[in-house]
Amino acid sequence: MKILYFDCFSGISGDMILGALLDLGLDEELWKSELKKIPIEDYEIEVTKKKKGALYGTDVNIRIKDTKTHRHLRDLIDIVKKSSLSSDIKEKAKKIFYKIAEAESKIHNKSIEEVHFHEVGALDTIIDVLGSLIAIEILNVDEIYSSSLPLGGGFVDTEHGKIPVPAPATLEILKGVPVYTDGREGELVTPTGAAIITTVAKSFDNMPEMKIEKIGYGCGKKDFQFPNLLRVVLGEKDENMVLDEKNIVLETNIDDMNPQIYGYLTEKLFNEGALDVFLTPVYMKKGRPGVLLTVIANPIYEGKLSEIIFRETTTLGIRKYYVDKRFMIREIKEIVTPWGKVRVKFSKYGDIEKTYPEYEDCRKIAEKEGIPLRVVISEIEKILEREFGNL
Repeated sequence: MKILYFDCFSGISGDMILGALLDLGLDEELWKSELKKIPIEDYEIEVTKKKKGALYGTDVNIRIKDTKTHRHLRDLIDIVKKSSLSSDIKEKAKKIFYKIAEAESKIHNKSIEEVHFHEVGALDTIIDVLGSLIAIEILNVDEIYSSSLPLGGGFVDTEHGKIPVPAPATLEILKGVPVYTDGREGELVTPTGAAIITTVAKSFDNMPEMKIEKIGYGCGKKDFQFPNLLRVVLGEKDENMVLDEKNIVLETNIDDMNPQIYGYLTEKLFNEGALDVFLTPVYMKKGRPGVLLTVIANPIYEGKLSEIIFRETTTLGIRKYYVDKRFMIREIKEIVTPWGKVRVKFSKYGDIEKTYPEYEDCRKIAEKEGIPLRVVISEIEKILEREFGNL
């Protein structure tokens, strides 16, 4: 399993991400050819080595030729939709742009449709976001993790006047993410950098156990009294290593809500990042039957999921606690079946191996072919037995 770790000792921004990923030895020409799948013009990209403090990193400089037009969120989403990039990149890019726009709309008291990006910022943001996602896809990493984020301090000048550091939009995006300040002045985390890393990273913690293969450094534009660099570490997780991560558990007991709402609530929680949602029948005070709602998620989604629970249920309080999760290394592969290709999850923990055909693929086959779902699953399991043995 290939792992990518973002070591944000000097913060993170879109151009720092691009530089760090290219510094890993990524094929620059391949990366630029993928960028041509985006329907935008009038820009140039210069990639050079630059010294920051005592260290060298890769600097990505995006030159914009036209700086007159203003673009709104719908324009950026339209560009993403019209590109010929993979569906995975498109979905992640849309999430990132929505995060930035939602944060800006909240702090400027505007609707999300009214938020606009000046042309320079818009094209910069498009290339930073899509360029980063393209690079990650080329690297073919399985899991992405990040350190906690240093926020910096002071004030910066913007088109809206002086604003405090960290920028209000950055703080909005980083709700639920571990951050810290250490006395350093200047903007260390930008809204674009925050939106990208909170979308692609599974968790924010110390570097996971892995065998280090490559290290890359990406340059920030400003010069500080410390190296303004983002470090990324690419490594391999051995099949005998253990995968651990921290999750947050949100719980609440409910005894006065229409049970028809639970299906809608569960779906909404999953759509907003929950790893698991389940309902447990309980008896509450005075013998009233009720439901224990349990939600398990990456801690970065705590705020959003809590808001959904408060908004959609009758509860007045939520219990929360952190748990350590250990899980098997997993990989999704496609196998050929009489009904076409089907995705299969291969899991491994030491000498323990398991395979599971993806439920959604099996369900679609059953509906299309008019075959019982249990028969489809059974036939695919027989194929797995023949091709891969008794996993």
